[in-house]
Amino acid sequence: MSLRSGKHLPRRRARRNAALRRRSWGAKGGHELNFEKSRAGWRRPPMARKLRLEYPGACYHVINRGNYRQNVFEAKGAAEAFEQCLAEICVRSAWVVHAYVIMRNHFHLAVETPQANLSEGMKWLQGTWALRFNRFHGVGGRPFQGRYKALHVEPGHAMGQVAHYIHLNPVRAKVVAGEKLGEFRWSSLWWFLRRKERPDWLCAETFLAEAGGLSDTPAGWRKYGEYLAVLAETMPSKREERFGQMSRGWALGTKEFKRELVRQITQRGADLEQMALLGDTQDGLRHLREICWEERLQQVAKLVAIDLSKLGPRKSDPGKVQLAAVMKAAMPVSNGWLCERLGMGTPASVSQFVRRWLLEPGKQKLKTRWVAALSKLNS
Repeated sequence: MSLRSGKHLPRRRARRNAALRRRSWGAKGGHELNFEKSRAGWRRPPMARKLRLEYPGACYHVINRGNYRQNVFEAKGAAEAFEQCLAEICVRSAWVVHAYVIMRNHFHLAVETPQANLSEGMKWLQGTWALRFNRFHGVGGRPFQGRYKALHVEPGHAMGQVAHYIHLNPVRAKVVAGEKLGEFRWSSLWWFLRRKERPDWLCAETFLAEAGGLSDTPAGWRKYGEYLAVLAETMPSKREERFGQMSRGWALGTKEFKRELVRQITQRGADLEQMALLGDTQDGLRHLREICWEERLQQVAKLVAIDLSKLGPRKSDPGKVQLAAVMKAAMPVSNGWLCERLGMGTPASVSQFVRRWLLEPGKQKLKTRWVAALSKLNS
């Protein structure tokens, strides 16, 4: 028999091949995934890129790792060269860096972009460093695992929290002890503690203010070191849970800040499917969808002249049912969110109330007219 039949393959490989064949179809069958043919065989097409919202003054937490999580910054001169490239792009692009750290296999940046040029600047930063790295070491290929990750950060408290998280990375990775954090060379904290040598593009005001209104003085930096030591030592489980959120999701800040981001994105023509690319975790995706649904609900309420604050207590209140009917027709909103947001009982009751309402004379045409008006409003 031919080995291509798979009957003589090891069991593990045969199971893997069978799983790959099953995965080429949808979970319920009948929906073929879009595969492309290449010289190496069949492969999935590249995933769509995540949206990048850029505007003057936008702040980001930027992260990227070495390809295959390799320790790219352990090579001779690698971290120093990256720091030099960062200094150059900050001058070229007028960036303000609130914190950065260069670890063995990844880096973190807390950066503010007065000129709305994150993508352009990151392309230059990573590309220039990779070119210099490959040339110095006589190698080829890409040192980073792919496109960088950038989380939107609300200025003020959220940006201060991100800066603390970045400065504590060497302690969390057990590279240095908490009391020697200021001695870690490849961190912005190294320069913040050396005021006379500090580059102009570094800014300490935000995280010093968030740490208790500390001053940019030797006494203030001693207190900041004590503050970081407390963060590093107290309640490690809760600390890790909170700090873990600094690298996940799509935005860090208040609900109002995230709603404003969603509003800006939708005004630029992005639909819910495109916006879903922002949420890289299930929690982030769910939260993003809920923000989109809330924004649309406010539009629908204004369109049909219903005051959301004056809805009746009944689960089948006519105003609630009208809102639910238009929402379900205008976008793929979940019954679970509608029943919780509008107080309509259970998810099943939402569909039941809407179905009964649409059977009433003239309601189908009314719903269609409202959906058309809503679509025109968002076009």
